[in-house]
Amino acid sequence: MAAIAKAFRILGIDPGLNITGYAAVDVAAGGKPVIVEAGTLKTNAKAELAERIEQIHADLSDVLAELKPDLMAIEQLYAHYKHPRTSILMAHARGVVILAAQQASVAVRSLAATEVKKNLTGNGHASKLQMQRAIQSSCGLSELPEPPDVADALAIALCAMRKLDR
Repeated sequence: MAAIAKAFRILGIDPGLNITGYAAVDVAAGGKPVIVEAGTLKTNAKAELAERIEQIHADLSDVLAELKPDLMAIEQLYAHYKHPRTSILMAHARGVVILAAQQASVAVRSLAATEVKKNLTGNGHASKLQMQRAIQSSCGLSELPEPPDVADALAIALCAMRKLDR
């Protein structure tokens, strides 16, 4: 009897200060990706910034300890000149996510949002709904993944998986 190869687990992260989407996907050699778990980490929008980033760090540290990914893929920070404050706040969330991965000895790969969207839909500027539909189709889901943060985390994980094959 041949030995069964261990699946490679990728944790996709869509970082956000209010909602951080996460999705763990297992990939076996030559096999289809299998969704292990997907969900969101939420913070209290009325809490102080320090409390919110501490919550993201603690919650993600628990997810990392439970799911034990081989790789974490995270969306790169995108700064829009009309909304610099949003980028700064997102950077706080992204920073503690990367810190949690480093503390758990999990390798991190950053992916541009446009690269993820193009990889899944062929359009680097796909809408949230297009991404949800692409994930629904790619993963054979009966319903659209909700909320969109989960779909984005799944997309990030699947894009990272496809990049491993290259």
